[in-house]
Amino acid sequence: MKVSVSFRTAILAITTGTLAACASAGGAASQQPASVQIAVPQIHHPDGQSAQWWFREGAAEAASRGAMRGHAKNLILFVGDGMSLATVAAARIYEGQLQGQSGEEHRLAWENFPDTALSRTYNTDYQTPDSAGTMSAMATGAKTRMGVLSIGQQAARNNCKAALGAQLLTLWELAASSGMATGVVTTTRVTHATPGATFSHSANRNWENDTDLPAAAREAGCIDIARQMVESPFGNGPDVLMGGGRREFMPNTTHDPEYPDQAGSRGDGRDLISEWQARHPGGEYVWNTTQLQSASNDGALLGLFEPDHMHFEHDRPTDGAGEPSLKEMTQAAIARLSKNANGYVLLVEGGRIDHANHYGNAYRALTDTIALSDAVRAATEATSADDTLILVTADHSHTLTFVGYPARGNPILGKVRGIGEEDAGDSEYALDGTGKPFTTLVYANGPGNTGASDSQPAGPKTFPHRGKGYKPVQGRPDLTNVDTTAPDYMQESLVPLGNESHGGDDVGIWAIGPGSDAVRGSVEENAVFHFLLQATPRLRAALCAKGDCDPNGVPAVLPTPGDFEGSGK
Repeated sequence: MKVSVSFRTAILAITTGTLAACASAGGAASQQPASVQIAVPQIHHPDGQSAQWWFREGAAEAASRGAMRGHAKNLILFVGDGMSLATVAAARIYEGQLQGQSGEEHRLAWENFPDTALSRTYNTDYQTPDSAGTMSAMATGAKTRMGVLSIGQQAARNNCKAALGAQLLTLWELAASSGMATGVVTTTRVTHATPGATFSHSANRNWENDTDLPAAAREAGCIDIARQMVESPFGNGPDVLMGGGRREFMPNTTHDPEYPDQAGSRGDGRDLISEWQARHPGGEYVWNTTQLQSASNDGALLGLFEPDHMHFEHDRPTDGAGEPSLKEMTQAAIARLSKNANGYVLLVEGGRIDHANHYGNAYRALTDTIALSDAVRAATEATSADDTLILVTADHSHTLTFVGYPARGNPILGKVRGIGEEDAGDSEYALDGTGKPFTTLVYANGPGNTGASDSQPAGPKTFPHRGKGYKPVQGRPDLTNVDTTAPDYMQESLVPLGNESHGGDDVGIWAIGPGSDAVRGSVEENAVFHFLLQATPRLRAALCAKGDCDPNGVPAVLPTPGDFEGSGK
């Protein structure tokens, strides 16, 4: 049974005349209005919110901005995990300086896109969010709790029974059931929060393999994220799945092919890689760059390149077996998915930007952001803005920030050469109130705190450092003779934490392609789903066929996942 949303007011009239007919994915023409106003019930926040309310609210945001004008055949969502606006700005400057520029005037690949917006990232229960709740919002069109994957907010974290009754249809599941190709590419484990939200539903983001589930959850019928990714009842599941996380798919009796001293993590004895191969008899499984380069561009592809997360871009060349870059995985995914005449939906995540920020290491955060830019540029070169809508965004921010007044062209990872305060005089280095230099980039909290810890002495910290047992800071260190541009230098942090935290500030959305002009203003994060959905006639039609659209043809009713199970291929 469909769950309807009650209204205080009727649907308002279309505010702008219809535009010329837009070509659908199947080639048929349809008239679409420039802007549609959808009535959203007035509620008391936050207790009046529900998955149904969030879905309608997101639909209204997208439709009012003209997303229904879109005629996209293909969708690509790039997510820079933890890619705050400060991270984007610093990476822009750093790449420009690597190319011999001053840096500030440089642009990352997506900064040339014509349309931009700001995204509000909070979860339904936390002001500062996590990746599970944020990607779930972008994947399903409804915001939800911290720590859960693609289930409604009514189900509490760790409550398996409630989660089974609160599953939300994802954009990737809808696409797979509608005959489109689907892909998921990441530098994290493919069972991690962001990729996991595409084809799994879980009361806990950490239930990645069967041994992670509590006994009560297994008894209640919940299954792990890896199994869900392989066994998805929507179409054939992901046609392309690439990233890390081999161990989540391998039994603990099987040795890893790259690291013989390691084994799989599964305790149920199941070899999910073999099961994936059985489900995709024409597909290929690869675990290193050479195999990826040799794989056919036809058929499904499973690439699991590390037992755990893939390497940071800086460290990738040290991988003995050879690990593909995010750009190479993106190119491989598009080459295969584009063979589907019905189009495709692809997620590409630069997932380790987040990890580097958590580790308080700006160097790796910036180089992984540049790697994401390379992947975005490759995607724009491999596709056409006439039929492919590309969105680039982040799921949440971090506490990385710029301080002082560095002179134009000052090395972004260096110490401030300029002034420390607005009316101060120039000197070789800007100095703090105790006469010591400081860097442009710092973190508000995290393991870069300069107090002594159980593992490193007082003073600047060296990556990797997961601080525990901190001692109070006794003044700032003198950085005069410290190379703060070194890859392993960790920026100073004010509050000592073992892991730097996310931030609660807005992140950017950059868009190009059919329907991109709807991406503007300040929107809730779940509107990302609706921008993509409404811009794609094939996906709109699939929901309307199940009665999930309003009289204007806008998908505004929260869909029931069971209505879309099965293969549309």
